[in-house]
Amino acid sequence: MALYLIGDVQGCDVALGRLLDTLDFSPSRDRLVLLGDLINRGPDSLAVLRRVRALGDSARSLLGNHDLHLLGVAHGVRKPGRRDTIAPILDAPDREPLLDWLRHRGMALHERIGGRDLLMVHAGVLPAWTVEDTMARARELEAVLRGPNLGNFLQEMYGNEPAAWSDDLAGSARLRVIVNTLTRLRFCSAHGVMEFEAKDSAAEAPAGYMPWFDVPGRRTAEAVVAFGHWSTLGWLSRPDLLSTDTGCVWGGCLTAVRIGATLEERERIKVRCTQAQAPG
Repeated sequence: MALYLIGDVQGCDVALGRLLDTLDFSPSRDRLVLLGDLINRGPDSLAVLRRVRALGDSARSLLGNHDLHLLGVAHGVRKPGRRDTIAPILDAPDREPLLDWLRHRGMALHERIGGRDLLMVHAGVLPAWTVEDTMARARELEAVLRGPNLGNFLQEMYGNEPAAWSDDLAGSARLRVIVNTLTRLRFCSAHGVMEFEAKDSAAEAPAGYMPWFDVPGRRTAEAVVAFGHWSTLGWLSRPDLLSTDTGCVWGGCLTAVRIGATLEERERIKVRCTQAQAPG
């Protein structure tokens, strides 16, 4: 039995199918975690949702910012963007079961492998959060996404403030910091103030900010944090990190990581995307 982590698919169903074939993935034998942004910008988001949903319990998926955007559009609180490719999902005869399945995906996942913590998120983790903090806050958000007040939450989800976490936060402000951390974070200050404008590589941090994973004293540093979201960062494998978004939808590769008996045992498997969307 193998555990595979896969970075942002973003609607590139042909690449996902080729990658699963390359892995010789078997739902009865193997496990799969997709690290968010299953859909949007690529040419066949509907097929991706149908494929992953059909894999059942062998595949788990995190919610990324594009997946939440689909829920926002479906609930009428967001307008589709110019480059969105989600219309086939919204027009599909199985739209409702697909959207219901999507909103029951996780915001963070955690496993113990070889005596170490593997924390899986879409974007990042604030430096003051432990693994336990991250999972508790993910569960807070998941309860709202799966509950009867999803539409009300989606109306209040968007915005960059508050830009930092406080244990005193409550209501929509608290949930907004959680969702922004887990689905949008790239750069933050040494004190955990988030910055959302910059999308460049880690070497091009705005003044006063740094990649979230390089903040001194980060409380998840003893774990391995696996994430996607940051295509300009690309592939990064170091003792405490796995960055898996290798820009499939922008002409790069779709990447999977095979995790062995320990978190130090890693194998990267990739396929070239032939469905890339031109930037612009």
